[in-house]
Amino acid sequence: MPKSFSIWSLLKISRPVNLVIVAFAQLMTAHFLVGTTRQGLPVLQDINLYLIILSTVILAAAGYMINDYYDVKIDYINKPEEVIVGKGMRRRMVIFLHSLLNFTGIGIALIVSPRIALINFVASFLLWLYSNSLKRLPFIGNFTVALLTGTSIWMIGYYYQQSELLVLTYAIFAFFINLIREIIKDIEDRQGDRKHGCRTLPIVLGFRNTKKVIFLIAFGFVCAILIVTFKINNLQLFYYFGGMSFLFFYFMYKIYVADRKAHFTQLSILSKILMLTGILSMGFL
Repeated sequence: MPKSFSIWSLLKISRPVNLVIVAFAQLMTAHFLVGTTRQGLPVLQDINLYLIILSTVILAAAGYMINDYYDVKIDYINKPEEVIVGKGMRRRMVIFLHSLLNFTGIGIALIVSPRIALINFVASFLLWLYSNSLKRLPFIGNFTVALLTGTSIWMIGYYYQQSELLVLTYAIFAFFINLIREIIKDIEDRQGDRKHGCRTLPIVLGFRNTKKVIFLIAFGFVCAILIVTFKINNLQLFYYFGGMSFLFFYFMYKIYVADRKAHFTQLSILSKILMLTGILSMGFL
């Protein structure tokens, strides 16, 4: 019989490492890209910043829970050792915690601002819709998750209305890296997805054509970053993306030669390293 609740199961299903990365990205964005509120106060002294971060982390945890809830049969094929729903935690408990976290996250955001609460409400709905149906469709599910990742960066600049173009650059970076990562995860999980009727890109287009889509996205990523970087005209940003290009092209080369599940697992990890490198670069601007 599955346990109704345990701290270990709660931690595992909510992906604490990913939540720390989200919180860290928002904190770095606020400190290094925004810097001050419109009133001239250091942004790190503003309680609203920490409420925004807390609400984002809570909603992300709820998103991971509902994703595992809907994907339990697929996960038994792709990663049976990591299944929590039905083994470490009862299904009803997962739904209860998901609902509780969503209401809490939106409520905290409402304390900050109605517009931040609205963004969080839309995000929570999209996370549910993604897990319920969008994930099983080609590309649109990948796009949704990537868009929400980029939004978590963008909303800091949007709320404070400071350095919005610079923040947007990093939001675009987060969007494209996560879009590529989501497609890589679909390639990695295609065995279980195919068995349960999912129509992800690797299943609809095939393995090699999906790689071509990734290279097309990578080209769009480079073009978008170049356009915004030239518009900002920040010399340090040129240096950063110039240096980053070596790691990115190595990443794309590894995608080109990858042909096994283990390769795509490694690429998923490498994409997280790319994301972290991008976050850390904020400290040099």
